[in-house]
Amino acid sequence: MKKRPPLNKTQTTPPQTPAERLQKVLANAGLGSRRQIEEWIEAGRIAVNDSLAKLGDRVTLQDKIAIDGREVQTYKLEPIKRRVLVYYKPEGEVCTRSDTEGRPTIFGHLPRLPSARWVAVGRLDINTAGLILLTTDGELANRLMHPSTEVEREYAVRVLGKVDDAMLARLKQGVMLDDGMANFDAIEDAGGEGSNRWYHVVLKEGRNREVRRLWESQGVKVSRLMRVRYGPILLRKGMRTGQMEELDAGGIAKLMQAAGLEDVAVPDSQPQTRDRKHGARGRGTTARGRESQRETHSLQRETRSPQREARGPQSKTRSPQRETRNSKPDARSPQRKPSKTQR
Repeated sequence: MKKRPPLNKTQTTPPQTPAERLQKVLANAGLGSRRQIEEWIEAGRIAVNDSLAKLGDRVTLQDKIAIDGREVQTYKLEPIKRRVLVYYKPEGEVCTRSDTEGRPTIFGHLPRLPSARWVAVGRLDINTAGLILLTTDGELANRLMHPSTEVEREYAVRVLGKVDDAMLARLKQGVMLDDGMANFDAIEDAGGEGSNRWYHVVLKEGRNREVRRLWESQGVKVSRLMRVRYGPILLRKGMRTGQMEELDAGGIAKLMQAAGLEDVAVPDSQPQTRDRKHGARGRGTTARGRESQRETHSLQRETRSPQREARGPQSKTRSPQRETRNSKPDARSPQRKPSKTQR
């Protein structure tokens, strides 16, 4: 039997990743905004290969980077696929990764990532429901949250108490809160019955409990609060609390534009869909990944300009009349009664 000739063993070096600016690499890893990281560089907090970094430095994955003496793990710096989830947060969940009181968190339902992490774009308090964006792109998350980008957040809010035109004028002009002046950029009356009335309000910043505190400063109480839009992304009609969907390339591109980021390549392939039970909470299924063709077109149609979408809750969410009769905020469309043959 003929022996095979020995293979020529040649030493190969791993492919070099292209060098990129230090602040961009760290921002993409979700460690801070580019502006923050530039300040850290100027303050001497960052070292590259045991030497103090300076503005303009370019790095690759082969470089050793440390912040305040602690080395940044390489896997955090590896280029990752940009993904964005739209999660319909129910009341009763918190937006932290872990909770000392054992309360459920939004991160407990997210798909696991082998070499990346989900970054929440802003927060909602435990008693607020509605749209939360989560992304693997730390720079995108920081830009969407930063006040300088002035990305709109729209809320449907039910107010208990007497509201007059003078009060609405004050809320739009600005009132003094504990942490400074604040105001709504837009307020629209969305109807209601008795002392409970619904409004849609728009903010361009995300201070802690700002919507509630603004209304409470005028002596009225917020009895229900739900975020229905973040920038160009709407809470899709038909989603249920506890559900999530993944944005396609078109939705991600619109978010990038809203954040003022340069044009970058976005994934062309549609993500896969997989349903998952929420366990004992009984929230139904969690849809992530690729939606059916009908759902994808529906999401694209509803991702319109913010000015066009600032309407009453009956146009994008359930009507206030239905909300007052139901305790849970929901965006489901009415179900048809089954026919006799279906029964």
